[in-house]
Amino acid sequence: MSGWSRIAAVALATVVGGGALAARPALAVDVPVAVAANFTDAATAIGKAFEAKTGNKAVFSFGATGALYTQITQGAPFQVFLSADQATAKKAVDEGNAVAGSQFTYVVGKIVLYSKNTALVKGADTLKTATFQKVAIANPAAAPYGAAAVEAMKALGVYDAVQPKLVLGDNITQTYQFIDTGNAELGFVALSQVVTVTGGSRWLVDDKLYTPIKQDAVITKAGANAAAAKAFVDFLKGPEAAAVIEKFGYGKGN
Repeated sequence: MSGWSRIAAVALATVVGGGALAARPALAVDVPVAVAANFTDAATAIGKAFEAKTGNKAVFSFGATGALYTQITQGAPFQVFLSADQATAKKAVDEGNAVAGSQFTYVVGKIVLYSKNTALVKGADTLKTATFQKVAIANPAAAPYGAAAVEAMKALGVYDAVQPKLVLGDNITQTYQFIDTGNAELGFVALSQVVTVTGGSRWLVDDKLYTPIKQDAVITKAGANAAAAKAFVDFLKGPEAAAVIEKFGYGKGN
């Protein structure tokens, strides 16, 4: 069943009652949320806490920010959009696909140069001195974390030398998979992806080397009149979500 079909099916089940929803509050509803891939683990944890507190369930769809926004413009019923940047969230508002005044920064992302090889990454000079064949980054044209990686490499003066060795992931999740499966010896990923990973080697990239990755959220046009969508956004701004955000290696937004 597709994600959209599941949303419709859940809505019907809520009306008729019974089944897996029987234990949930009578007025509990599902909130379809489009989420940038880098925020997968943190969003999942926040979703569980949100459901435990409110009875409402955040139904997440994860992917590249650009691809998710395209789905929104084509009528996908997402009520909240957690972008991996500020520009796409602003674009959603400017183009009438999100509620004016709903945009806010929910986290600030950080990038890490990471390898499963415990001896490979040794700091800022790794890309100048280490021996490797492939470096994974998220596609900088579609993924803010990839754009930040390119910016950092240029600041370090290594981009021209490394560029022929780059392997581009469609999003930050695929980028991490390239490294995890050995298809690239190292690469730039989100700190949130490796904050709980033991082993390997990593360098937390100096945040002065790239523009801060401010990730903004909006309530979409589809969620304009949805009380549960607003409740999810309020929860995302609150202290319980803040604790999860810190745990997963992000800076807090506003």
